[in-house]
Amino acid sequence: MPRAPVRIRTRGLRRLADEELIEQVREGDTMAFEVIFDRHGDAAFSLAYRMCGRRGLAEDVVQEAFLSLWRSGVRYERSRGSVRAWVLGIVRNKAIDTFRRETAKAGRDVHDDTAIEGIPARVRIDGEVERREDSERVRGAVAELPSEQRHVIELAYFGGFTHSQIADLLELPAGTVKGRMRLGLQRMRLSLDDSTGMT
Repeated sequence: MPRAPVRIRTRGLRRLADEELIEQVREGDTMAFEVIFDRHGDAAFSLAYRMCGRRGLAEDVVQEAFLSLWRSGVRYERSRGSVRAWVLGIVRNKAIDTFRRETAKAGRDVHDDTAIEGIPARVRIDGEVERREDSERVRGAVAELPSEQRHVIELAYFGGFTHSQIADLLELPAGTVKGRMRLGLQRMRLSLDDSTGMT
């Protein structure tokens, strides 16, 4: 039986929900994959760009993320959230991996002599150590959050998105985003107070 012409078939695919499209992607349907990309590619690039700060790097991150999505479409679980949230989670993880790679590469390229010359005064070193320790405590507190709260906080504070943008990206009511943010920040505050011995 001949397949429908491409234009007609694409129109039909565009009417499907994301979850239905992912089922098609699982079966190797490249046109369903293109529709997923059309729907979520802009949001994915926006997140990658906000996290990376460089257009070329953000494009690479999005390409890697969608390549990973194509290969692992079978891993999407409807019970864990929308397809958009899943796609943005993949993008976020790829951006973090890329950032780590870039940082490691930059670190390897620095010669010991250059590094010694770049060491700041003692006061600055102490301040930097304290700032890094604080940063590690905050990252630890974020990592302990439930995934729904962690995701909105990462998008807001590391991605630079507003509440309404996060609501659009995750296809959630703005009130839900604000609620998750509030609960996440309260948990973090308690966790950080405990880690510093404050009551």
